[in-house]
Amino acid sequence: MSQYDNTNRGAAFLNNRKEKDTQPDFRGNLNVDGKDYWLSIWNANSPKTGDYFSVSVQPKDEQPAVQPAVNKLDDQIPF
Repeated sequence: MSQYDNTNRGAAFLNNRKEKDTQPDFRGNLNVDGKDYWLSIWNANSPKTGDYFSVSVQPKDEQPAVQPAVNKLDDQIPF
């Protein structure tokens, strides 16, 4: 049985950690020519063209567009 090849493929999922309108509606991963990227997608609307998606791609060796929520308990621990 051969291993699945994810080259030139990706997926995005609903961003259930979204806290601000500026954060992406969907987040995911994308592979292009063997290089991995973060994928961020926003639902958008234009009076002239109607509904569309705005997409941002960022290399995985950089930080993703949206950081995971920080555990607020860490700020309360004195050590």
